Amino acid sequence: MVSILDLWLPIVLSAVAVFFAGYLLWSLLPWHKKDYGKLPDEEAARDALRAASPGAYYVPHAEDPKMLADPEHRKKWDEGPVGILFMWPKGTPNMGKTLGLSFAWNVVMAILVAYVAGRTLEPGTDYLQVFRVVGTVTWLGYGTGMVYESIWFGRPWKLTGKQLVDALAYALLTAGFFGWLWPR
Repeated sequence: MVSILDLWLPIVLSAVAVFFAGYLLWSLLPWHKKDYGKLPDEEAARDALRAASPGAYYVPHAEDPKMLADPEHRKKWDEGPVGILFMWPKGTPNMGKTLGLSFAWNVVMAILVAYVAGRTLEPGTDYLQVFRVVGTVTWLGYGTGMVYESIWFGRPWKLTGKQLVDALAYALLTAGFFGWLWPR
């Protein structure tokens, strides 16, 4: 068993590496540039949505699942649009806060990965075995939640696929640092 405290350096380095990899994938490379499209009449949509407060919305909305059996309500689903809408507070997004929370999540993820690896691997475990365990756990942590978003909430599978690839990059970086710095 390896203590999380013994893994502080790979935790920090992998969190920093994942943070910069995310910046590279989302800001510098064209990989995610066209993930989100523009509505056909954006101004009309903005006018219609102006009264909505920050939150999550279903369109069409059903207060009770029994409403799905109502022919009038089903007609709304058949006619469309159908979707989920997330509304943020008004104003320019606070990138400092978002980046800070993102980095904090990277640290939390690295700590969770360190916990699993530290409980399943002994000191002196060879690089490749550490890489496999840490890489798998990290990929699961960063990536697989998106699959449910596509299954249940209509998130385009193309976006989920791209984020699974992003998660693989994060997993490879994290696994590399943990394998390199694993206690001997």
